[in-house]
Amino acid sequence: MIQKPDFEHVVLVTELDEVIGVSPKSEVHTQNTPLHRAFSLFLFRPSDKKFLIQQRWRGKKTWPLVWSNSCCGHPELYEETIDAVRRRAYYELGVQNFNILVKASDYRYRFERDGVVENEICPIYFGISSDEIIPHPEELEAYRWLSWEKFVKEAFADEKTFSEWCREELRLLEKTQVFQNFINS
Repeated sequence: MIQKPDFEHVVLVTELDEVIGVSPKSEVHTQNTPLHRAFSLFLFRPSDKKFLIQQRWRGKKTWPLVWSNSCCGHPELYEETIDAVRRRAYYELGVQNFNILVKASDYRYRFERDGVVENEICPIYFGISSDEIIPHPEELEAYRWLSWEKFVKEAFADEKTFSEWCREELRLLEKTQVFQNFINS
């Protein structure tokens, strides 16, 4: 199992995504979470085009036990977002090899649940990998592979079951050419 970094930061930004500072990740998610950089990954298996969803670990400060997209995280200062996606996919899921890993769409959101706010500029990444999933026990409570149709149906069946950003991001992803090329091939 990959060890958790001793200290993680989030990059604080303006609405124009201009860096204004950094803050320890452990201190930033509160009722007054400042705007910061993040990313979301939607990971698919090429063999059957199934999509990986994860249930967030019960010990997470933000959205514990809520189902969401394959992987989320925060780039460090001076770290390219694509490198942060690869780093977190390896840390959370054990995934190292991608046939395709591309930025599919930009996204900005703010949601509150249980007194905690997520406030992020969060590009959406699309990935395809055949790697075996090796879930980190302090990141994922559970995971499942679903067809896209089943995922969409489940995501909107009960609004508390899935993260708000995941439901909005799936609609944005569906509008991208990289997703359409993959799902219709």
